[in-house]
Formats: sequence, C-alpha cells, structure tokens
Amino acid sequence: QVQLVESGGGGVQPGGSLRLSCAASGSIFSIAAMGWYCQAPGKQRELVANIASGGRPNYADSVKGRCTISRDTAKNTVYLQMNILKPEDTAVYYCNALITIAPQRRQVDYWGQGTQVTVSS
Repeated sequence: QVQLVESGGGGVQPGGSLRLSCAASGSIFSIAAMGWYCQAPGKQRELVANIASGGRPNYADSVKGRCTISRDTAKNTVYLQMNILKPEDTAVYYCNALITIAPQRRQVDYWGQGTQVTVSS
C-alpha cells in the first residue's frame, strides 16, 4: 500500500505565504511525477503545479510567479511554496503522485486526502 500525507494548509491573510508538503510512503519502486491540484467549492479539481522526475516544473497560469514546486526525491516528498496568496486561491489542495508500486512494478495514480487553504482578511 502507498499513502500520500499532506501538511501545511491553513488560514492566511491576502498577500501571505504557505508551504504545503506531501510525503509518499509504502511499497514504492519509483515515482514518475508529483504535483498539486486544487478544488474550490462548486468547481472542478484543477492542476496547480507538477514536476516529473528529471523534468521541469509545470504551473497553472494563475500561480505562475507566485508558487514554486520542488521535490526531495530521497524523501519521496513534494513541496509547494505559495506566496502572495489571494482570496481566489482558497480551495482544498490535493497532492498527486504517479507511482510504480513494488513488487508488482505497476504504475498507479495516487491522491492525498486534501488540505484546506483559506485566504481571507
């Protein structure tokens, strides 16, 4: 079994910052990509940022210049540094990882449980 455990969400004022973390654990052979999605009330889940192994980060236009995604491959962890937060960033943020599980060597798409980010004055 594989688990993705997220942390770092919470409430912040407009213009503030948050750092989200997501650690993958379990029967992991390799991780092809990790990323973050968000889902606001009444809206579909959408990509915030992702990064493939050995690849360049990919960002949604709405967060370019304000957010930075990074990975610690040794720790199977992905981070999302969010700066200059806006009220429209309020959403539940989900970690996503494309993982080859062991010993089956089968690739599976995993999701975290979600962490709430609320930007409000």
